[in-house]
Formats: sequence, structure tokens, C-alpha cells
Amino acid sequence: MNATSSRNSACDEQLALFRTMLIIRRFEEKVIEMLSRGKVFGSVHSCIGQEAAAAGVVATLRREDYVIGNHRGHGHFIAKGADLNKMMAELFGKAGGYSQGRSGSMHMADVAIGHLGTNGIVGGGLSIAQGVALAAQMKGAGSVAVCFFGDGALNIGIFHEALNLGSLWKLPVVYVCENNQYAISTPVKKSTASADLAKRALGYDMPGRQVDGMDVLAVQEASRQAVDRARSDHGPSLLVCDTYRFYGHSMNDPRAYRTKAEEEGWKAKCPVEAFRKKLTGSGLLAVSDLETMEAEIAERLNRAVEFAEQSPQLDPQELEQHVYND
Repeated sequence: MNATSSRNSACDEQLALFRTMLIIRRFEEKVIEMLSRGKVFGSVHSCIGQEAAAAGVVATLRREDYVIGNHRGHGHFIAKGADLNKMMAELFGKAGGYSQGRSGSMHMADVAIGHLGTNGIVGGGLSIAQGVALAAQMKGAGSVAVCFFGDGALNIGIFHEALNLGSLWKLPVVYVCENNQYAISTPVKKSTASADLAKRALGYDMPGRQVDGMDVLAVQEASRQAVDRARSDHGPSLLVCDTYRFYGHSMNDPRAYRTKAEEEGWKAKCPVEAFRKKLTGSGLLAVSDLETMEAEIAERLNRAVEFAEQSPQLDPQELEQHVYND
């Protein structure tokens, strides 16, 4: 590849990153709108503010790699290539959704694209990732498993068990902590002794890196190193992305534990807006191109809502299907 081709490839990659982040942001905004209109059922944990972590990490993966998300997992799913129509229908509790309306926000999956599910159990994906990575290792498939979890999972047993086993067996897995500063209402500084969360990796003889989770290029670069290490049979890594959820733990959280000044300080670092300014400032993204991108995404989301509206309700007689094993 010559220098010009390399530059063009890098430009295309950055534009794709921005597009993914923008889709995540607009999808979450649409979900909040639908929730306020009584169209979306169940709990919704918005990942607005955390788009760079999802987009930056998943951009370093191949289709045959695996992602295991958490309860705040719409962004991970979208970045891996989820069908927005099916996602919206699932949130509407409709039969056209990923789980035919049974799961709602926190348990969507699509094995065909390598997304093995979001998870309502704090840290629950860590144990799943071990099995997935072990299977990939045994098959010699060259696949990597990436597990997303929040700072609230750092101090539970499965975190330590997973990192120990992953390192011991040199599993092809990357542990990604999205440190959004709060486990529901508990600030990380009140639950974890060291501010350098990546130091946890030292106890398990693996690399640990803490990056600015509001900077998608920093996330991507750190993730690429970790993924390459895992794919080369050198074992796992811990990646900590310092980020912030702009909304509460869920959409009915009044956020009384945070100050307005703190929230505004983090919003000034908005990952989507910061990357937009970088791309437009460098000439990679023209205003007209941004307007076209916004219009295309808006149309996709309108179609997703229409698909969800027109999707049939789940027949109550089918409620127990796919739930119990005979």
C-alpha cells in the first residue's frame, strides 16, 4: 500500500468510526424519545456519553470475533453490526425483535454477527467471555472475545477469577472496563482504593492500560494492541476506558448524587462532538457530508420505529416458548 492509499484508508477508518458513534448517539436519543411516549417498555440504561469506548474497541475486531456486553450495551451491539429494526422492535416488546419481545433492552444477542448478548447481571459477561475465548482457543480459530463491563464490576469475585483464569490459560480475551465513574450512585473513588484501575492487571501478569474513554482514537489504538496480543496467543489484557454516562443509571434516575457542574464538565468532553470538531477541522468531514450523514441516520431510525410499530404483539400463548427446556 502506497502512502496515498494508506492516508485514504486512515481517513475512511476515521469517518467510519464517527458514523458508528453518531448512530449510537442518535439511536439512544430516539429510544429516550420513544420511552417518554410510552412506546418502549422496561428499564433502559442509556450509553450516551460512552460512544467512543464501544466504537473504538469494536472497530479493531473482525466479524468472527465475539463481543459480550453488559446492561448498558446498545452501543456495543450497534458497533458490532446489529439490525436497528430488530433492536427497536425488541425495545417495543414486539415479536419482530431480537428475542421476539421477551428480553427488552438488557438481553439482546445476535450470534451471526458475533454478539453474544448484553447482560443484566453486573459482571455476568466476564464468565461467559472465558468460555467463548476457551472455545476459540481450542478450535484454533484465531478469534478474540471482548468483554465489556462497568467499574461496578471491578470489586466482585468473578472479575478476579476471570482475569486469573484468562491469564493462566492465555485465553484470547480482552477485558474492557467502561469506567463511567459510578456504579448506580456509588462513585468509583468510594469503592476502589487505587485511582489507577489498570493496575489490577499486574496481579494477573497481563498488560493493563487506562485511556481517555472520551477519545475514540485513543481507545482504538489501545484496543488494537490488546486485540493483536490476544490474537497472537499471548493472552489477555485489561483496558480501562475513563468515560461518563450523561444520563442516570437508568432513565428514572434523578442523579441527586451528582452535581450539575460535574455533569457539565464531562459533557464539555462529549466524544461525538469532540471527534466531529477534529474531522471537520482537518477537512475530512465537510458540513454537507455531515448533514447527509445525519439525514441518512434519521431515516434509518424512523424506519426502525415504523418497523417496531408495525411488528405484531407477542401472542401470550407463546410466552413460554424459548424460555424453558423440555
